[in-house]
Amino acid sequence: MDDPFLPKEPINFKKNLQKFIFLSSKNSYYFLSLVLFFLLFFYFFFSAPANFVSGAKVRIEQKSTLRDVSFELKKEKIIRSRIVFEFFVILFGGEKNIKYSYYLFEKKIPVYEVARRIANGENNMPIVMVTIPEGFNLVKIADVFSEKLTEFDKDKFLINTKGREGFLFPDTYVFSNIDNEQDVVKVMSANFEKKIAPFRKAIEDINKNERDIIIMASLIEGEAKGDADREFISGILWKRLSIGMPLQADVAPETYKTKGLPHSPINNPGIKSIKSALYPKSSSYLYYLHDKTGMIHYASTFKEHTKNVSKYLQ
Repeated sequence: MDDPFLPKEPINFKKNLQKFIFLSSKNSYYFLSLVLFFLLFFYFFFSAPANFVSGAKVRIEQKSTLRDVSFELKKEKIIRSRIVFEFFVILFGGEKNIKYSYYLFEKKIPVYEVARRIANGENNMPIVMVTIPEGFNLVKIADVFSEKLTEFDKDKFLINTKGREGFLFPDTYVFSNIDNEQDVVKVMSANFEKKIAPFRKAIEDINKNERDIIIMASLIEGEAKGDADREFISGILWKRLSIGMPLQADVAPETYKTKGLPHSPINNPGIKSIKSALYPKSSSYLYYLHDKTGMIHYASTFKEHTKNVSKYLQ
């Protein structure tokens, strides 16, 4: 009787070993082919082009679509595949929020890193800090930015800001060195809105309009030599205005010839002058002057003022 646990035929170890080696070789071939495919796929679609130029600057125009951007990056040899790039930008959620700017690509980076930077608006351009002093007018502001920003056009800035004297807030700003005059106007105007917003209710409460407050603040900015002067000068100028006396502010020669406020601000005042225009200090004074050292001297009457002129300015 045959033993059911014994093989009916003797095991051919040599044949089975050959079969195992064949299957292993076949599986290794498939595995290596798969690895090679993914390596080639990554190389041709994810990695930077071989002719990528380090330090390349690419300009993304205003209102550019994702398709426009992918064409530009492909043309400038920053990416290999437009489709893969667009896929990653959408994945990062940046397809509807593309920031127009120059983008600096210092070295080769894979397509997903390019997409991440575009989606997040990371242009990697050098940062420039620009300080605009209080009381600078538009021409002086244009001079500062034209020296700091390579893409800034002074003439276009002055055209774009016509009628906006007084409404660009003096401050320290951070820009990319490729930002232009439109960027400057946008940022400075937004900063003005941010600074003036808390005072709008107070302006309304005293029955004055915002423009008059800014005009007065610009006069105070030009007239005051120090913080202690501002509120007193504000009180004197508002008093002159209320009694129908010419303002006679040295920084605005036309105020010697005509009564009332100038038609527009004469510079861009800072927050201290705006506050002083809004909250003047009452006093008996109607006149003031600064001596040669910058110290201010007040007078209640024209006779007292004449004495101060003789004493401090002659």
